[in-house]
Amino acid sequence: MTTIKNDEYGPEMIVHVYDPKTKMEGIVVIDNTAIGPAKGGVRLVPDITVGEVYGLARAMTWKNALAGIPFGGAKSGIKAPGNAPNKAELVRAFSEKIAQLVPSKYVPGPDMNIGENEMAIISNTIGTRQASTGKPSSMGGLPHELGSTGYGVFLATEVALEYAKIPIAGATVALEGFGNVGTFTTKFLTEKGAKVIAVSDSKGTVYLESGLSYETLMQVKKEKGTVTAYPGAKVLPAADLFGIKCDVLIPGARPNVIRDDNMNAIKARVIVEAANIPMTPDIELALVKRGIVVVPDFVANAGGVISSYVEFIGGTEQQMFAMVKEKITANTRLVFERAKGGDLRSAALEIAKERVKAAMEKQSFSRSGSAASAQMEKKK
Repeated sequence: MTTIKNDEYGPEMIVHVYDPKTKMEGIVVIDNTAIGPAKGGVRLVPDITVGEVYGLARAMTWKNALAGIPFGGAKSGIKAPGNAPNKAELVRAFSEKIAQLVPSKYVPGPDMNIGENEMAIISNTIGTRQASTGKPSSMGGLPHELGSTGYGVFLATEVALEYAKIPIAGATVALEGFGNVGTFTTKFLTEKGAKVIAVSDSKGTVYLESGLSYETLMQVKKEKGTVTAYPGAKVLPAADLFGIKCDVLIPGARPNVIRDDNMNAIKARVIVEAANIPMTPDIELALVKRGIVVVPDFVANAGGVISSYVEFIGGTEQQMFAMVKEKITANTRLVFERAKGGDLRSAALEIAKERVKAAMEKQSFSRSGSAASAQMEKKK
């Protein structure tokens, strides 16, 4: 459980909301708004805690700052099962309770068990387009189904391979997870000539040394429900993916999949974290010391929040892809330059903190200037 630690960055606000009629219990943590209104998803899970929401909100502060978009960090949660039959009612009640914060202080987005339909409810209930992101395209939304996160992971991988002096054409890739992020990452990598040799889902790992076809993977996943139905490929246990010899390993599904018991089996030269927290910082550092390049999650998977910003300002799908390309490429390069071959996470965090501190100082200077002006007016 994450312990809440008040520090120079926040959290600025922790809000508990309750609706007696629906029995909706919700939590909002607004961590920092120095750069802009705080952005972060709403998750609907039965065991949500303040500590969990706080930890996620702080992560969003760093992710948004590093992404270079004018959003601060926040997160929220509704305490209920993911398949709650009254989900729409709960989300509507939650929206009503947080309306005074949205969108001036907080901008909700999709998260666990919350998707575009729920974002539509939030926006309609609060009565403004900017009340949420990840809305249906019919409402001017840019849903994550367009592939923004996977595209960003591909771009971060491209930069990492460049710094590792591995040509992307022919680079071998093993990818965990074939959901939204994994499918688009595979698509963009294979289009550039990379060879995706292994992909896993909940049923197992499919391995083909000569390379897997993106189109065939999509077809078997749709028709058979699993990538392991890929014709002519070797099927391995899902956990075996992490020990496959490859240039790039992309953990892209669950947290904490790289652990003490399998970290030494990793043979990849580069790891790009498409999933959030696929390993602890200690394990990450141990792999870096072995000479493996590890691109942190909040560097690689920021395509989604960049897409959210483009939606927030009323941009198009084309503008979204252009901004994801510009921001992810530039920020990944910046992190590599700052790290100088060392720990990318520390370098990325340093850059994010510098950006937040600069915004806080500017905000503080602006406030003190306004106060001084008000005092002078009063004296007149």
